Amino acid sequence: MRISGVEIPDNERAEVALTRFYGIGPVNVVALAKMSKIDLNTRIKDLSRDDIGALMKALENFATEGDLKKEVRENIDRLRAIKCYRGIRHIVGLPVRGQRTKSNARTRKGKKRTVGSLTKEAWAKIETQQKAASIATNK
Repeated sequence: MRISGVEIPDNERAEVALTRFYGIGPVNVVALAKMSKIDLNTRIKDLSRDDIGALMKALENFATEGDLKKEVRENIDRLRAIKCYRGIRHIVGLPVRGQRTKSNARTRKGKKRTVGSLTKEAWAKIETQQKAASIATNK
């Protein structure tokens, strides 16, 4: 079943199925069910047209899907524009919420890159090139 542009499986209970909406979690599902007067244990396929209409009307009171994503993106852009600490962390691509970065944060930082000193493989390559160059000059 499709409700407000989101595909929801028919066999799921309403309590689980309504969390498919971006921005609606377990706590908001309870509030949404109270507003639309739906039992959380009913399956989506068992909801009547009136229930679905009430559900869609209740969903209008919550920021969901595109509106919420737009709001989050605008908030991040505002932080970047004013160049506050959190904005700079977003710009540089580092964790924003105080996590440690010395040993973790690989998801945000990406693949490990050696900075400043060379890796063992790079040193070995340079040494072989130097040996080859010295042999060529000696001949």
